[in-house]
Amino acid sequence: MKFMQIIEYRTAHFDEASRAVDAWLAQTEGKRTTAQGFTGHDREKPGKYVDVIVFPSYEDAMRNNDLPETQALAEKMASLCDGEVTFHNLDVVREDIA
Repeated sequence: MKFMQIIEYRTAHFDEASRAVDAWLAQTEGKRTTAQGFTGHDREKPGKYVDVIVFPSYEDAMRNNDLPETQALAEKMASLCDGEVTFHNLDVVREDIA
């Protein structure tokens, strides 16, 4: 079953956060287990972002989480965020193709 993680956060340092993700992508090439990822910026709340990360399974998400590079990225992102980061961990129970 596919697994999806939604991460909500606020930052005034989006460009730096984006560069950190780019570095993580380069460092984890061939190791990461993500299937797809999106970042959205909230139109009504400037500085608020939402990441949607899709994995083939919950187990793949946990393997990805255990990568040292992922742990380092999480620490870097936390340092760039204004306030608390909220995580939603979801099993995908329906998938529609447009």
